Amino acid sequence: MRHTVPLPETWTEASLRDIAWNLRPRSNPSEHPGLRFVGMDNVEAQTTRLLGTVPASIMKSTATHFQPGDVLYGRLRPYLNKVFTAQFEGLASAEFIPLTTPAGVHPEFVKYRLNSAEFVAFTSRLDTGDRPRVDYEQIADFRVSLPPSGEQHRIVEAIESYLTRLDNAGALLERVEENLKRYRASVLKAAVEGRLVPTEAELARREGRTSEPAGDLLKRILAERKARWIEDAAEKARAKAEEKARKTGKPWTAKDNAAALDKERAKAAKQHKEPAAPDTNGLRELPEGWCWAGPEQVSSGEQYAIGIGPFGSNLLVTDYTDSGVPLVFVRNIRAELFGTEEDHYISAEKAAELRPHWVEPGDVLITKMGEPPGDACLYPPSRRTAVITADCIRLRLHPAAGSPKYIVYAVRSYGVRTQIAAMTKGVAQKKVSLARFKGLAIPFPPVSEQLRLVSELDRVNAVCEAVGREVRVNIVRGQRLRQSILKWAFEGKLVEQDPNDEPASALLERIRAERAATGAGESRARKRRGAE
Repeated sequence: MRHTVPLPETWTEASLRDIAWNLRPRSNPSEHPGLRFVGMDNVEAQTTRLLGTVPASIMKSTATHFQPGDVLYGRLRPYLNKVFTAQFEGLASAEFIPLTTPAGVHPEFVKYRLNSAEFVAFTSRLDTGDRPRVDYEQIADFRVSLPPSGEQHRIVEAIESYLTRLDNAGALLERVEENLKRYRASVLKAAVEGRLVPTEAELARREGRTSEPAGDLLKRILAERKARWIEDAAEKARAKAEEKARKTGKPWTAKDNAAALDKERAKAAKQHKEPAAPDTNGLRELPEGWCWAGPEQVSSGEQYAIGIGPFGSNLLVTDYTDSGVPLVFVRNIRAELFGTEEDHYISAEKAAELRPHWVEPGDVLITKMGEPPGDACLYPPSRRTAVITADCIRLRLHPAAGSPKYIVYAVRSYGVRTQIAAMTKGVAQKKVSLARFKGLAIPFPPVSEQLRLVSELDRVNAVCEAVGREVRVNIVRGQRLRQSILKWAFEGKLVEQDPNDEPASALLERIRAERAATGAGESRARKRRGAE
């Protein structure tokens, strides 16, 4: 790798092997229980920050014994660019390559050179796969523009000055992101507690009118659903009775028809089961005009649609097609993303077999597995009919129950998510069963209040999304500026050159002479090969 930018006169070109030697031995942690241990997880990607250490005494595997001033480079998944300079003696995971710098080479200069985008690109080409890994011999020939020793110190000081300010700005932006999340959560909490907009009861009193409490609305919905269910059941039974009469040749009169319907209605009324009421034990008091409602109580009365596959008896991977009826997975609900290139489909014929599991635009979709379950979204109005897969719940709201989007917001709220977490069972995979989900208590306001809440929540979220996008843009801008600073530094453009500095070529000659005399720059791997 040759540099196309002309170097300052006092600089020279070297290899990483010239200025960073791989010398440190392996050690058993049991022999150094008092030292600190650094694992890959202890170093933050891209930033050169050490996040913490653990006692070496708790480790079992052989580790690398490093010294203060060593630069430790993470060789596993080099695109993560985990590198830091040790300020203490310790042990490190074997996934680190310890680099020792000779006299005249600033360890921090080497660290920042390895932290540059150019070096990341170089190492990322060396190995591929799920767990790419490089070794010292692969990176040792990387070409480095070497400034005089004095200038290295000035470059390091300048880099650290700029990066400190960038890091402070980045930390501030990250705090803004966290504050936005907290703000949105607090607004949502206020919404489902009746504190975000005036309640319907308050407005009705102020305007001198009446309003229907949510409890009365819920009773009306349940009564209408019961009547519809009884009529449907009675009509099915009456039709069977009529068919039986006709087959036996008996006459079927209007009087018979009415009598059959009356009889079957009475029977169906006894057979009807009210939907599950929510478990409200220990829950807070709701605002005037609100009530607690269970998912079944606000549903259209259709059977819940729960995932069938993809590896169940009704749906197999072999049923997947390149086009047809789309499938909805947990990942779609979590990301609120539908209609991507990763979508799977099944044929219209297979979808017809799974009619109870269809998802229509406007349905509420909820995950029943994850960490934790309870992610919710609205199936977009722009999408066509789909079929839900395993570990998803489809809730279709009764037309009179109000806004499906309000239900999505309510399920996302802290109070409801806490209920879902309490219902969640499992070790390897945490899930909430449909039976437990039916006991969920959803804060349910009057319809007009739901619509006002949704409007205000949409407005707040739109503002937060716009601010969040701007924050993320500036975080990315800061990351790019970091790399620009490093690029300028290693092109000799960050600090002024001092003509009184000893040329880097003289420093490099001295380092090479020392290495030739002592063999200090030979890596462990090369020494092993030489011995063989």
